[in-house]
Amino acid sequence: MKVSFVIPCYRSAHTIEQVVEEIECKMSSMDAHEYEIILVNDCSPDDTYEKIKELCKKYGEVIGINLARNFGQHSAIMAGLSMISGDVVVCLDDDGQTPPNEVDKLLNKIEEGYDVVYAEYGEKKHSAFRNFGSFLNKKMTEIMLNKPKELYISSYFAARRYVVDEMLKYSGAYPYVIGLILRTTKNICNVSVNHRKRLEGSSGYTFRKLLALWVNGFTSFSVIPLRIASYGGCVVAFIGFMYAIYTIIMKLLYSDRLIGWSSTISIILILGGLLLLVLGMIGEYVGRIYINLNNSPQYVIRNVVRKDE
Repeated sequence: MKVSFVIPCYRSAHTIEQVVEEIECKMSSMDAHEYEIILVNDCSPDDTYEKIKELCKKYGEVIGINLARNFGQHSAIMAGLSMISGDVVVCLDDDGQTPPNEVDKLLNKIEEGYDVVYAEYGEKKHSAFRNFGSFLNKKMTEIMLNKPKELYISSYFAARRYVVDEMLKYSGAYPYVIGLILRTTKNICNVSVNHRKRLEGSSGYTFRKLLALWVNGFTSFSVIPLRIASYGGCVVAFIGFMYAIYTIIMKLLYSDRLIGWSSTISIILILGGLLLLVLGMIGEYVGRIYINLNNSPQYVIRNVVRKDE
């Protein structure tokens, strides 16, 4: 069985070499598996690409992909998946937090018959902000993407080749790896691994980037936000109707009662805000349709580097 490692790289000039060396060390002890390591430079502003070229010259198993601009982690993963030649793909991070020396745990579960295996961490070494973001992402994927509650999703996972082939059929400009996997198979399990501290630096995910990632995932693979907006509109309309009845009754009972302008203005502002929110949500969906019709690319590969090139 050949294993293809796919690692999206961004600001990892000082960490990616150690990750690759650990993969090389681990896989050299697993004689039953051939392997390749695909490093995708997501237009990193530091010397990440130069380090990738050095690793390609040093190790014959390493393939470097250089993207023309920054497309984001999920697009970088899709670029790497398009280049694999293995029977199983393993995706992991470039910062050393996902332990390559425990990849055998994921591969063993694949050999047991599972299509996808996600690494599950007992104690995460992220910041409080990232842990909170992960918690929100977990809840949102359960609601929006019908993820099983007991399933833990992480960036460290192994998947069979047929799953990858099905994922690559998606040609939209906004790939969301979790959504692509969940719509392909439900034969998924977890395996426990250690979660390490970052080798260097801090996470590149800011609140803005995390929010954009959530919006991307849920508008690309779910219409539940639109349904929630519809249900919310029904609830607000019902409240408004009941308030109108209440106002009429109070006017009939107390003819000298003045109808408050403040409450009227408040209702108008609430309804106006809800309408703008729903219109914005619809606009997001329509905008994505427009962009996809224009054949906007998931990624653009500037060049590919191998040892003999």
